Amino acid sequence: TYCYYFRTPNTEKMAVKQWKSEMTPGSHHMIMFTTTNDAKPVGTVSSQECGFGASLDVPRWTYSAQTPSAELQLPADDGGGKPLAQEVAPNTAGFFQRHYLNATGEPTQAHVVLDAYALEANDVYTPTAPYVTFKPDIKIPADAVGDVETASCSLNTLPNAKFWMMSTHAHKQAVKTRVLDGTTEVFASTDWEHPGARLFMTPSEFYSFSSGAVTYECTYDNTGSNHSSLIETGDSAEFDEMCMASGYYFPATKAAFCYGSQPVNF
Repeated sequence: TYCYYFRTPNTEKMAVKQWKSEMTPGSHHMIMFTTTNDAKPVGTVSSQECGFGASLDVPRWTYSAQTPSAELQLPADDGGGKPLAQEVAPNTAGFFQRHYLNATGEPTQAHVVLDAYALEANDVYTPTAPYVTFKPDIKIPADAVGDVETASCSLNTLPNAKFWMMSTHAHKQAVKTRVLDGTTEVFASTDWEHPGARLFMTPSEFYSFSSGAVTYECTYDNTGSNHSSLIETGDSAEFDEMCMASGYYFPATKAAFCYGSQPVNF
């Protein structure tokens, strides 16, 4: 896993209506994070502190892809006739987290391209932003089968939030990931590498969590090469685990992040 640090090239605020990304073969995922300040000098490529610990201010998950070619078109109607768009300020600091799996003994050349397509400058829109959770205290016992790690995040600070996408992120010990609204299953996947996503793209489909909380849950089997060891939260897909829910909500003035069960104030 390596991160590349940059500043966005736009000289005025962009309202992004669509993302498209391309990654060379061998990719597991790519995430674009934005930060308030430069986490590392622009142009730096580093494997150190590459993720949520990359800077003193918590990075904002902005876009992600788990397939070599990916595209994300934002909803065109918020229910009142306005499109949804993600705001990107001029010269925004950020970085790409790029996770590659090299199954050969030879070096691999990893390359990522992300294109952002914006609305016209005078278009009226409703801002949308990412909603992401992260479980910091995963502990999967040695030789465990069916170990469930879960947490719930209150939406009290986002009482009117409507979601138009929901997905999950985990590593290879995960056999199932879920997002729940109380006891209602909003999203589920049994493919840790390519979990997919559930989209709610029209006004009649937008999802509101009636329970007032986003519950995320990951089930793990510790039966691989490290089965005799305790597996905890970490960046390594080989030796560590993750349990995350990710999606987009609106109306939004900024990205929302929940660390364990605690909302983080950006």
